[in-house]
Parts: sequence; C-alpha cells; structure tokens
Amino acid sequence: MRKVVKKMFWAWDFEKEEKWLNEMSAKGFALVGYSFCRYVFEECEPGEYTNKIQLLEHKPSHPESEQYIRFMEETGAEEVASYMNWVYFRKKTAEGPFEIFSDIESKMNHLILVKKLLVPIAILNLGIFTMNMVNFAINYPRGLWIPFINLAFAALVFFGVYRIQKKINALKKEHAIRE
Repeated sequence: MRKVVKKMFWAWDFEKEEKWLNEMSAKGFALVGYSFCRYVFEECEPGEYTNKIQLLEHKPSHPESEQYIRFMEETGAEEVASYMNWVYFRKKTAEGPFEIFSDIESKMNHLILVKKLLVPIAILNLGIFTMNMVNFAINYPRGLWIPFINLAFAALVFFGVYRIQKKINALKKEHAIRE
C-alpha cells in the first residue's frame, strides 16, 4: 500500500526531516519517492530502514555526484529519491548504524554547502524587495505592502542561515577541542 504525505521542511531543517522520515520508518512506512513537499511511502517492517538526507554540490546527474552515489550504494545505502541537489538515502537498519558524515569536518562541509544554498536566496529576496519598494512607491502606492513579502522571506532565510552558522560554530569548537 502506498501512502502520500504532503509536508514541508525548510532546507536548514534537514535533520528534522531525517528524524521524521525515520519515525515514519519506525511506524512501518518506507520512503520510496519525493518531490517538492510530497513524500511517497510504502509499507515495510517497522524500523526496517534508516534514512539520511544530503545536499550534494552538484545535481545527482553530474558525474561527480553519480560517482558519490555509487560509492554510497557500495556501502549498502540506496538512493531513494533526489530533488534538485538533495539526495534521500536509506539503508537497512539491520546492517548497523548509517552515518553519511564520518567526521566533524565532513559535517561542517555539508552545513557550509547548505549555507551557500541559502545566502543567495536571502540576498535575492532583499534585492527584489528593494526593486519592488521603488516600483510600488511610484506606480502602486496602495500596494506598498506587497514588497514586504520578499522582506519577510529574506528574514526567514537569514534566520535559517543563522541556525546553520550556529551549528558550524559548535562543530568548530568541538573540532578544536579534539585536536
């Protein structure tokens, strides 16, 4: 039986999304597909799979990404879905712990990649806000509130950048302690 769930997670909440996917697996639903805010599950043994999500530097069809995905498959992981540069992996829980990032540096690099995704989006929305303020002030003074949608979205994304940066800083401290 297939089950479709529509749910949204922000890019900076990929760990929360992973946790939710693993909770679904614990309830007997294995992720088999994903598209924007749409998760497709099939019944499985409760807790059969452990899920991980990773942002790749390139699209999954890029040769470097394809090579990395093949490497992950050699370790027993399976690519379940991809969306833009995000890849959804799963591995049989019975095969032992499933970690994508083996050390602090690889965790930091992944978070930096997520941050690099978010910053241009926030800056773009600030630019659109500025252009719309000028345009609406001149041409549509009654619609002056509309540009603030872009400002609110930029603030939200900058909040995500802040949360990612906090995680990066914590990992840097942990890395310094271990050295």
